[in-house]
Amino acid sequence: MDRILTILRAAAEPTRLRLLALLAEAELTVSELTQVLGQSQPRISRHLKLMGEAGLLERYQEGSWAFFRLVGGGAAAGLARELVAALPTEDPTLQRDRARLQEIRRGRAEAASAYFRVNAPDWHRIRSLHIDEGEVESALAQALELDGQGGLLDIGTGTGRMLELFGSKIERGLGIDASREMLAVARANLDKAGLRHCSVRLADMYTLPIADRSFEHVIIHQVLHYSERPDQAAAEAARVLAPGGRLAIVDFAPHDLEELRQDHAHRRLGFSDAEIRGWLKAAGLAPEPPIHLAGRPLTVGIWVGRRPAESQSGRRPRSSPANDPARNAQGE
Repeated sequence: MDRILTILRAAAEPTRLRLLALLAEAELTVSELTQVLGQSQPRISRHLKLMGEAGLLERYQEGSWAFFRLVGGGAAAGLARELVAALPTEDPTLQRDRARLQEIRRGRAEAASAYFRVNAPDWHRIRSLHIDEGEVESALAQALELDGQGGLLDIGTGTGRMLELFGSKIERGLGIDASREMLAVARANLDKAGLRHCSVRLADMYTLPIADRSFEHVIIHQVLHYSERPDQAAAEAARVLAPGGRLAIVDFAPHDLEELRQDHAHRRLGFSDAEIRGWLKAAGLAPEPPIHLAGRPLTVGIWVGRRPAESQSGRRPRSSPANDPARNAQGE
């Protein structure tokens, strides 16, 4: 009872309820929260500190940025979400907060889109500036254990490099990306390589237009450090993973290169093994031992999660090109 009372006291203030509502939607920095709420940074920081001490929020530091989000587990998590759900959606203050949050998100998306638009023709070279991509690709191929069977989904495909690399080892491939400029480059690359069983399409990685359990292999290669909701992107990727299939996440280990935020539109400065392992387990996948490839100055991690195979009696038949739900969803 004392624990519950502590949590309720920590939330029982108008600004703190507004903060809970915002942090239930996204992980945000103090600076972003001050923009939304129109209050001073010291005031916002004090509210966040009190709610963090009560167990309502999680805080994690990345270089000079500190991110906050609603706590993910435990008694406080359930109570926090009940409080957020009880807030009146028609409240004008909360509606204004949501509108300002959407403005911040649009600004981020526009900045990222502009960066990708300018750099699309030279994207492969940019992505290899900090680590030998050949080494990464070789390790990824071993981790995925591609055998010429099943489908591959490449989330955030960019120039289509993963489809080019693994096209000969899959039955079908689909790459999705939010940048039309990147997709134009990817289509040209796939045509040049003669990979007619691979295609790309414009889509949002948080809401994939793909049926559940449709792909035997899913890759998120050097994408999540641009994401404001990497855990949700990983969960959505897991949703479309078939029984016995593997999801491979390739990204940077934690680092402190702040210039990547300024010069290359990175939002996150890498990810820890524990963080990604938590995402995989939460999505119902069995994490495999991580792979670390040390570079200068960055280290690349490869994290793989496998969806347990279904029992023989409950096993789904492998989809054929004619009745594959993912291909039907693509309109192909």
